[in-house]
Amino acid sequence: MTCYNKKEKEVVDIVNLDGLNEKQKEAVKKTEGPLLVLAGAGSGKTRVLTTRVAYMLLELGVSPSSILAITFTNKAAKEMKERIISMIGGIGYQIQISTFHSFGLLLIRENYEALGLDKNFTILDSDDANTVIKKICKEKGFDPKIYNPKAIKNSISSAKNELLDCKEYAKYAYSDFEQKVVSVYEKYEEKLRISHSLDFDDLLMLPIRLFEKYPEILKRYQERFKYILIDEYQDTNKAQYTLTKMISAKYKNICVVGDNDQSIYAFRGANYKNILNFEKDYQNPEVILLEENYRSTQTILNAANAVIQNNKERKDKNLWTRNKEGEKIKYHKAMDEKEEASYVVREVMRLLDQGVTRNDIAVLYRTNAQSRNLEEVFLRENIPYRVVGSFYFYKRKEIKDLICYLKLIYNVHDDVSLARVINVPKRGIGLKTIENIETNAFLHQCSMYDAIENGKELAFKMTIEKIKEKQKDLSLTELVDFILEETGMKAELESEKSMEADIRLENLEEFKTITKHFEEREGIVSLEDFLEEISLVADIEEHKDIQDVITLMTIHSAKGLEFDYVFLVGMEEGIFPHSNSFSSNEDLEEERRLCYVAITRAKEQLYIVNARKRTIFGQDSYNVPSRFLEEMKPDYLEADFKEKEIQRIDKTSLVDESVEYEVGDKVEHDTFGIGVIVGINKSVVSVAFKNGIKTLMKGHKAMRKVSEVNDTYDYGYVK
Repeated sequence: MTCYNKKEKEVVDIVNLDGLNEKQKEAVKKTEGPLLVLAGAGSGKTRVLTTRVAYMLLELGVSPSSILAITFTNKAAKEMKERIISMIGGIGYQIQISTFHSFGLLLIRENYEALGLDKNFTILDSDDANTVIKKICKEKGFDPKIYNPKAIKNSISSAKNELLDCKEYAKYAYSDFEQKVVSVYEKYEEKLRISHSLDFDDLLMLPIRLFEKYPEILKRYQERFKYILIDEYQDTNKAQYTLTKMISAKYKNICVVGDNDQSIYAFRGANYKNILNFEKDYQNPEVILLEENYRSTQTILNAANAVIQNNKERKDKNLWTRNKEGEKIKYHKAMDEKEEASYVVREVMRLLDQGVTRNDIAVLYRTNAQSRNLEEVFLRENIPYRVVGSFYFYKRKEIKDLICYLKLIYNVHDDVSLARVINVPKRGIGLKTIENIETNAFLHQCSMYDAIENGKELAFKMTIEKIKEKQKDLSLTELVDFILEETGMKAELESEKSMEADIRLENLEEFKTITKHFEEREGIVSLEDFLEEISLVADIEEHKDIQDVITLMTIHSAKGLEFDYVFLVGMEEGIFPHSNSFSSNEDLEEERRLCYVAITRAKEQLYIVNARKRTIFGQDSYNVPSRFLEEMKPDYLEADFKEKEIQRIDKTSLVDESVEYEVGDKVEHDTFGIGVIVGINKSVVSVAFKNGIKTLMKGHKAMRKVSEVNDTYDYGYVK
């Protein structure tokens, strides 16, 4: 059946609701008054939203220009618009479908004069805003190591999203750092005003200030947008929540769709309580639960339901499906993180042999640093993969910086490494200074390091010399620690106080796990041998944009996605749930919601893996299994603890710290043969072998003291 839309002069199909279940139909047809749609994972909420818009236009004759539909990403807004246009034709272009920030920009552009803005105002991106704030901090003489400009920018951004201008923020600024934020915030706003510029956070804050100051303007938009739809409502922050409430206050024809059980972005300012409080904000709203899942097996849903029911702050719902019961969740306990990665790859290869495509497989983890072991095994087995939302471990900026420091300590004449790290972290050594060093080196036919004679660059050179001197007494892992402290890399990231900085710190700490494994496996703490090994690993493959690949990603990145086969690794207390959540029940509940999201990404089969022992940031830890495993209930799990399949050596037995050495002791090493100890330091010994002097770990089982050797043996050193 068709109807004629006179305004658009086109023929369109009447909306077909036959493919919807009863609850979905209810959500589509309830167009007047407030409506809360609690849409469980995989319950078809996008279809409900788009069909609802089509129904309002074609069945009820609602004007397309009176509809406001908001979602959280440009990609989601584009997809929603394309779906609606494919259903109803060109009239779909008249609907305001956008992100919150795009909608805010529309309001500002239409009312720039009332806001005191120039018509040609500009919007600063994040990098521009950071540059302005960095300049202000410099003008005020703030030490960037104490008052990190990025941390100050994050504080100002958070304040704006909480609708606190500079004066309001000052009322709550008690600490020294917060007082510094106030002074920068004030100057920052002044610079924005003079330059007729806005930052990204202003796109939400200014429309609210506009409506507060000019009620008649608010009324105009309330009349214009009589029907409002908000997707992912559980992810709204205070500014987004307030803007929504103001626009919908007159007609209250507001439909919000979301799932409080999938609210996982508190670190971005999202407040899951906005969706829980909807019934308080709007009197007698209709609440519809979308609990039928079209994605996963019932077994997977049972496990997800069992976990999330342990949260107190939630609206109760229970996912179910008409899909098959499905296989039990496969649970494997590995000896350590190396065997964990090997198990995942073995199972992946088994699935591929059965005809499963690589695109249908994903490996999920709590933190980015966990990807490194997985990447190495996938590379070794030549299985194409991609790391979503992150770089290949050895290609990440902070890791490349650290490796360049190690290379420079090993070879001070490495100009490439020096040029990369001479101003990392920032030391005020600009490009012009570096060019002058290069010119000086060229004129004197020497390395850049030798060409350094004065200035801030000389202080950098002295730092390198200090590390080189200290290196003699340190293991590789201790050396990495010393570099991070002495160069200021660690302090700079700690002072930044952002999630991105925290991830970079975790990656740097994870690098110590690499050095520790190298020391334990080889008993060698030679920087030369270590750099040789990681250069081989790091250059195995340049990652390209390949389509048919296994997907590796954090659980946060996986929200909204689905895969036939999902591996959830690192299911241990302290990793998932993350140790940062232990001090707060609210944080722990967010971790549980994150687990719920992870489980419901799987369609056919879910694998859960953890390890008995894990080296985290260079330290061995014996973590108990995640509490979420117990909450899933044994009925839904199929454990696989075949100890005989685990043939890895317990590395704690590789080093005997009680062994004592003296200079002149003769030793035999499994790799290097007979040698003589020529130096002893804190945890290492220097041994002269026929092929040179090696630095080795004290007491490693690859090396034994021997009482008698041939006196004519050439040890490569002079007594």
